[in-house]
Amino acid sequence: MNKALHALVYVILILAVVALVFELNLYKKRELLGARNRSLEDFVVSIAKTIETEDAPKSPTPPEINKDIQAVEAKAVESPDMENLLDEYPSHLEQANLATFDWNNTKDRLQLRAYYKLDPVTGMPIPDPVNANKPTTEGPGTMKELLSKLFDRATKQQAKLNSTRAELVHMRDKLEATVTELNKLKQEDRADKVTIEELKAKIAQLEEAKATLEEQVSQLKSQIEELNGQITSLKDEVQQAKDETEAVKEELEKEKKKSQQLNKMLIAERNIRIKLPQGGGNGQTSTATLTTGEKGKLVSVNNDLMFAVVEFTDAAMKELLGPNREGALPMLELDVKRKGFNGPAGERIGRIRLRVAVEDKNYVIADILGDWEQDKAEAGDVVFMD
Repeated sequence: MNKALHALVYVILILAVVALVFELNLYKKRELLGARNRSLEDFVVSIAKTIETEDAPKSPTPPEINKDIQAVEAKAVESPDMENLLDEYPSHLEQANLATFDWNNTKDRLQLRAYYKLDPVTGMPIPDPVNANKPTTEGPGTMKELLSKLFDRATKQQAKLNSTRAELVHMRDKLEATVTELNKLKQEDRADKVTIEELKAKIAQLEEAKATLEEQVSQLKSQIEELNGQITSLKDEVQQAKDETEAVKEELEKEKKKSQQLNKMLIAERNIRIKLPQGGGNGQTSTATLTTGEKGKLVSVNNDLMFAVVEFTDAAMKELLGPNREGALPMLELDVKRKGFNGPAGERIGRIRLRVAVEDKNYVIADILGDWEQDKAEAGDVVFMD
């Protein structure tokens, strides 16, 4: 009997040890589940703060940017035809700082922890209407209610983002069309101005010739009145006047040819000046130097024509052109690097030579030196002096 009792005691002791081990393991799992649930709850609350509770109201009247669409003709138009570029523009997409979900409070956090729907009186889970043996997890006061609301608003916010992207593409197309039309009109305007200046010069010459002829005619009339009785002499003088008129016309033609040659020479000289690069191309020299360090970045690149537009800092422009930007642009060579680029020369991808400075701006046009090229230059690359 004693042996049986001893054996039973040992069995009970072994079972107690096993139960203790299971309890310790379950306690660790419980701690893990609790920490995981708290972390998930905190992240859900944080994510909810990035989701807008509702969309911005649509404006009943669209904003207006009116564009003149009247054809350009040789006549004044007081009220040209206009077109609103923003007629179909959804301005409500611009509205920012809309209200977001704020669940960082005791009530909403308790609901996020409520997996089952509880009876408000008894505090016990309410059975599922479909399966009475299973508690329901849906309805007011449950975690699923809040998460479903969050998912619904996130879906609508994503649709709003996609609509914004599509509207950006649409507005970019309108902008490109407007810029193309503007560039075309500016070219036509330049050609019209050249024609107008040429016509003005011709009119001035004709007015001068007209005044000369009128003066000569006046003189001839005076001579005719004085020599009215001397017909023979008058005829000779008239013939002489005709000869003088022809001579004046010939001289006028010569003057016109000289004027046209001068105009051609002036236009050629102007084109040569336009083509001359600043900082040495116009006969000026500069001893400006740059200190070491980053000086600016590339804002536009054309690798086919091997040139780029550099936007310098104010300090760099003062180093290049002087404190008042009155100096000539030096044809310095600077290095170009791309942060994160890993080539034979490290982050360095190439080299440029300064060519032309844009007046009153921080922009400089530069040549891309192909011999130094490690990679194709891109907008955003950093320009620096080593």
